[in-house]
Amino acid sequence: MTESARRSVAPRHRRMRRGVRAARAAGLMVVGILLVGGSAAVTMALTGGPVEAGLQLTPWTTSTAAPVGPDLAQPATVRVLPAPRIEAAPQSGQAEPGADICEQPGVRDALDAGDDAAVIEAAGGAAAFRDAVAGGKADCISLGDPERIWLVVNKTRPYDPLDHRPADLTAVSGVRNLAGGFLRADAGTALTAMVTAARSVGELAMESGYRSFATQTATYAGQVSARGAEHADLVSARPGYSEHQSGLTLDVVACNGGCGTLDDLAGTPQGEWVAAHAWEYGWIVRYEADRTGITGYLPEPWHLRYIGTDLAAEYHEGGWHTLEEFFGLPAAPDYLG
Repeated sequence: MTESARRSVAPRHRRMRRGVRAARAAGLMVVGILLVGGSAAVTMALTGGPVEAGLQLTPWTTSTAAPVGPDLAQPATVRVLPAPRIEAAPQSGQAEPGADICEQPGVRDALDAGDDAAVIEAAGGAAAFRDAVAGGKADCISLGDPERIWLVVNKTRPYDPLDHRPADLTAVSGVRNLAGGFLRADAGTALTAMVTAARSVGELAMESGYRSFATQTATYAGQVSARGAEHADLVSARPGYSEHQSGLTLDVVACNGGCGTLDDLAGTPQGEWVAAHAWEYGWIVRYEADRTGITGYLPEPWHLRYIGTDLAAEYHEGGWHTLEEFFGLPAAPDYLG
């Protein structure tokens, strides 16, 4: 054979060799895919890209591959195996449905550190925390712990011990203090922020903050003397049952030069502002109208309770009106004995 003839044949041989190699590679790819058996691998092989998250392939659909080489016929139809069903895993920081939040990473460590905000965050946020507590899925959370912002004190839930006194009581700065009262440090900081913001409509003053067991004993006795025991129980707590003893509660009044009484607050711009905005600073109005059958007290728009900004936002946005309902507790209209 002449040199020119060899040159004319060589390209054809090279094309054939390339086609054979491509065919062999395609065959090995299909065999590998079938051995793996995953629909995602098949899709990747046929499309040249990864399967998008959440994409489901219809079981036993068919797909026709493009020709492997210029001199080869199209391969036989490839069957796609059924895609496996994969459940989405819970995101980090989110509890398994029905799980106890106390098993969430960081919850018990935050409790031990005394960091209530960190406890709520580790539990998955205020909504998850509330749902777990109300649903009995929070065995490490005590609503009777007087050191916690989620404490609930009412006529059936006294302090333990009865004469509890908070360890971090402090004077509140930047607030007119009519009775020289104190609050817990976290509540005091929140009160300063709230009173500062409320100055756009007028001044708020602190009428009464922390009351000791002994002070509440005298206060309640005075109400009984003036009103009788039955009516006194609607407006004043017995010693050992008062929210004021927590250091997380205060009564506020409106001031315009001079300060009004507790009963005057509701009809003032300051009273309207408190009702609309106190939750933004971690405070709720504890005893609202039409809730005496649950709380046991007549409405007190001046009586504010600090529960922290996270829980207060959940309380407000959820349309709650009592801590008893918020945490799934029974109503407490009367003392047990």
